Amino acid sequence: MGSDQVNTQRRYFLIGATAAVAGVGIVGAAIPFLASWAPSARARAAGAPIEVDVSKLKPGEMLGPIPAWRGKPVFVVYRTPEMLESLDAETGKLADPESNDLDQQPDYAHNSWRSRKPEFGIYLGLCTHLGCSPKLHMDVKPEPFDADWKGGFFCPCHGSKFDLAGRVYSGVPAPNNLEVPPYSFISDTVLIIGVDEESA
Repeated sequence: MGSDQVNTQRRYFLIGATAAVAGVGIVGAAIPFLASWAPSARARAAGAPIEVDVSKLKPGEMLGPIPAWRGKPVFVVYRTPEMLESLDAETGKLADPESNDLDQQPDYAHNSWRSRKPEFGIYLGLCTHLGCSPKLHMDVKPEPFDADWKGGFFCPCHGSKFDLAGRVYSGVPAPNNLEVPPYSFISDTVLIIGVDEESA
């Protein structure tokens, strides 16, 4: 075998090996580049629906704030019959008793209890004034700081008041009712926040 033939074979071997290594390098560089286009785990989690088990929640209790949905805390309130009765008693003091601002809740929450099921109220736990977290006063009775108020959500930062359906009182800094996120029940005791039955 002549030296020219050996050199040619060596040349082809080196060209093939170089091409193979270059191909592996291109694939290795492309994978992280393409992966960088996908949303991060944090971004996916921020908008992902969350499941909530309400089986241990008793009438007159609130579950929340539960893990955030889209970065916002969620309140789940299990209302008693007495609480539901109180929702029709104070409507003259509310800024939007009929919940006509449809940006604040889905269509199925356009009722006096603002929910799919009267006993369960699901709200984003942020005051619509400056985004503070209101505190829940569950007892249907006058409160020391306001004898006319019969319980609900109170924002201690600037004094905004909401009833047990998250409807805002007139004359307070908050301009709107508490927001109702989209949600649906996937069983009698489990709901999923972030998914409407209508669009599922």
